Amino acid sequence: MKAFSVTDMHFWYGTHHALAEVNMEIERNAITAFIGPSGCGKSTFLRTLNRMNDTVPGSRVEGSVLFEGRDIYSDYDVLELRSRVGMVFQKPNPFPMSVYDNVAYGPRLANPRMPRAELDSLVEQSLRDAALWDEVKDRLAKSALGLSGGQQQRLCIARALAVRPEVILMDEPTSALDPISTARIEDLCAELKERFTIVIVTHNMQQASRISDYTAFFMIDSERRGFLVEYGDTRGMFYNPRDRRTEDYITGRFG
Repeated sequence: MKAFSVTDMHFWYGTHHALAEVNMEIERNAITAFIGPSGCGKSTFLRTLNRMNDTVPGSRVEGSVLFEGRDIYSDYDVLELRSRVGMVFQKPNPFPMSVYDNVAYGPRLANPRMPRAELDSLVEQSLRDAALWDEVKDRLAKSALGLSGGQQQRLCIARALAVRPEVILMDEPTSALDPISTARIEDLCAELKERFTIVIVTHNMQQASRISDYTAFFMIDSERRGFLVEYGDTRGMFYNPRDRRTEDYITGRFG
């Protein structure tokens, strides 16, 4: 079974038809990248996958978005969905609390009576999974705001992992980071896909080609609606695209 199966999906912000007729199947335990020009709906589509757009007044979805066979817009409690489909945002957004409490926040909400030893173990494992434990194990009680930008982003990944999701959505997670921190996040994604499904929005063509298994290319039509041009194996798309518009974008001839 696919992680997500999206069929004839349309999305509106009020009267603005932001996405038109998206059809896509997202593979499990793989990295799928969304690429395309600004305003083409990449982040909007990403946020439909865990219903983050529900917080926008007037937003609505038509069509079918199935997560492991269940329609997330009719057959899912939002809290359950977001516990299974985590999110990491463009800019690191640690809570103004300790490193430990950042990671423990979600598990405590889900199970306020979790034994401290179990919580300690979960926090450690999540930080290890985010390749951050060795850097912060001696400063767990200190403010997360004192970490570097790259460390903060990995902390946000650890925070997402702590609620034991199956999917991690990443909205340009390295755009605010230096090259070294970016490389660490990319290496981390490659490790995490063994256990998680990862979907990432990126403007960086090289990043998409380096880390993703599948790539979706979006564009904007004459009515300012985002639409899916091409979706498939990353290597095939970058070296033998089926659509001329994809080739033009990847080679820099777009627009």
